[in-house]
Amino acid sequence: MAGRKSGSKIAPARQIAALPIRWDDKGKLRILMVTSRDTGRWVMPKGWTMSGKSPWRAAEIEALEEAGAVGYIAEDPLGDYRYDKVLDDGSIVPVRVRLYPMIVERLKKRWPERAERERRWFSPKGAARRVDEPDLARILTTLSNKPRKQPVIRDLLKAS
Repeated sequence: MAGRKSGSKIAPARQIAALPIRWDDKGKLRILMVTSRDTGRWVMPKGWTMSGKSPWRAAEIEALEEAGAVGYIAEDPLGDYRYDKVLDDGSIVPVRVRLYPMIVERLKKRWPERAERERRWFSPKGAARRVDEPDLARILTTLSNKPRKQPVIRDLLKAS
């Protein structure tokens, strides 16, 4: 979980995240976000990699557990973003998160973390305004213009 030392720098720990998406009745892309359990800020469903699971499958599990989202997830990431995670002991670990787009087929009414989180759909620009991570905000903003042209999303749409 913690970052590894590489020379004098700490190499970032690695996490995975789902980017749950759908198109609304007007054909506009919507992004599903959840609140974090500790601060209540809007985030993507994310977590640590899971032993024996591919990274995209782990991201799919996080989307189900944190947001109740069920759908089709890409095996290729849309991009990466970084943030500093504050651990329970107060130490800070740099984290690199690999983001996997997921087309949401349905939302469950009951899911494991429903009592601990809120979930809500946002436009790409609305989602970008709500995140603290600049790299994630840039990824979300790029989705506001022709998201179906993004190679990973285009391939996911073909497969779903």
